[in-house]
Amino acid sequence: MFTGIVQGIATVDSLTDRPGLRSFRLRFPPGFAAGLEIGASVSCDGVCLTVTALHGDDAASFDVMQQSLGLTTLGGLAEGSLINVERAAKDGAEIGGHPLSGHIDVTGTLLSIRQPENNHVLRVGLPPRWMRYVFAKGYIAVNGASLTVAEADRQAGWFEVWLIPETLRMTTFGEKAVGDALNIEIERSTQVFVDTVRDALDERLGPLLPALEALLRERGLSTDELARPMLPEKR
Repeated sequence: MFTGIVQGIATVDSLTDRPGLRSFRLRFPPGFAAGLEIGASVSCDGVCLTVTALHGDDAASFDVMQQSLGLTTLGGLAEGSLINVERAAKDGAEIGGHPLSGHIDVTGTLLSIRQPENNHVLRVGLPPRWMRYVFAKGYIAVNGASLTVAEADRQAGWFEVWLIPETLRMTTFGEKAVGDALNIEIERSTQVFVDTVRDALDERLGPLLPALEALLRERGLSTDELARPMLPEKR
């Protein structure tokens, strides 16, 4: 498990392709790899990877299978690429973000960047299937970072996150450009809540559900709003 609090930025030193997988050698910031062992888990841009080899005090190798390369942004990395990294959480660790599994649900697209004073606003596009789980004030993980959704437009298919200077300093978000792909992990309890309510509506309303959905659409709403969980405000 991870907390979504990025601990540093790693650099891709080299890549090696073998049948069915690609090996990455990552160089970490000073101190990050202290005590790191073969078999340990590291979040790499939000993807949980296993250490397969150690190289001195500041580098390690990871194997990534073809399916993961195709479903995440790891397939687009090259030598010199920068990625967010976090060590696996230990028992009793403070959860400064929210619990993450390191299993990416979907890749989003960076649609726009705004830079009001002392802020950095990213607008990220998602397919409709996944936008149903995204609510303003809720949690979401982007490239392994736990963030609060500031705004979400389900019909248009986007959400926004606001980043403070410290977040930009500790992550790669300041290097991202419009059109870049981003790894997205949906907050799991929100997904379970929404799916449970949607299943209950379908079971109870049956053939009446399409009529309800049509009525809600006329008012610019959807059944997703009925499934919206009561989310605590993240401070």
